[in-house]
Amino acid sequence: MQVIDKAVPALVDLAEISTLGDHKKLGDSIVNVLRECIQSQGAGRNSISSHAKEEVEELLNSRQRLKWEKNMLKEDLHIKQAAALVVKLEGNSLFSSGDISGAPSKYSEALALCPMRSKKERVVLYSNRAQCNLLLQQPLAAISDATRALCIHSPINRHAKSLWRRAQAYDMLGLAKESLLDAILFINECSQSSDPDLSLRQNKVPDYAERLVKKQMRAAWLFREAAIKHGGVQCEGDAGDMYGQETDDSEWETASESDIGNDERDDFGKNDRAWKADIERKERYNKAMTKDMKQGYNMLLMEDEA
Repeated sequence: MQVIDKAVPALVDLAEISTLGDHKKLGDSIVNVLRECIQSQGAGRNSISSHAKEEVEELLNSRQRLKWEKNMLKEDLHIKQAAALVVKLEGNSLFSSGDISGAPSKYSEALALCPMRSKKERVVLYSNRAQCNLLLQQPLAAISDATRALCIHSPINRHAKSLWRRAQAYDMLGLAKESLLDAILFINECSQSSDPDLSLRQNKVPDYAERLVKKQMRAAWLFREAAIKHGGVQCEGDAGDMYGQETDDSEWETASESDIGNDERDDFGKNDRAWKADIERKERYNKAMTKDMKQGYNMLLMEDEA
């Protein structure tokens, strides 16, 4: 049952997908599988964890809530939506005042109030909570919230701010390929966005997105085969790769080129220069990441206009 325990959180996050390609009502299929899993669980080794069971039960309750809301008067639904908006604004106020740890609970409360069919509002709430989790250094929670926002959004997987937040969360976990994919999708959405804060100015990719893409391309070694084919030197563990900054041209020299003049170099001087270069790269990276997190902060405030 360990496999199920690991799969349940991801499946729950995907449960609100309506259609994906040729798969119709994919979310309903996921819910049915999880329901059967709960009903057929045994005891001992065949039982799933209590945490996984709680997540599935919460999902099933949300489905039941959706059925109840279908029979509610429109006026009552409007009241629920207005109440959710008030609580969301309280969360935004906490966030703006620096109470990052207090804001997520307000967004959770707003999600509990917000009608299930108010998908646009729920996208904002999940995405805002994802940003809080990012700043609280909780990447798994950020990925979960961003994924839920992307599943609810129409069209699916096209909410730029959630893509960027999930890309950052994947980066925190060292998942380079996943982070790279979301960063590229984010840039693609920016190129098509009418939002002045997201649209690409003069067709220029945002610096923070460009830095993340370059970093993950190196970390994922997407062009490793080409580098080897053309005589490139592998530099595994190099500070330039680790910190996502531009590497020196010497890293891509052929062996014969890099050997020229080596005999005349002083080993101590070479190590000293390498150490200084490493420190400079780290400082540039830290400044860049600080700027990127501030960019994420601004994106949360802009979310209210969506």
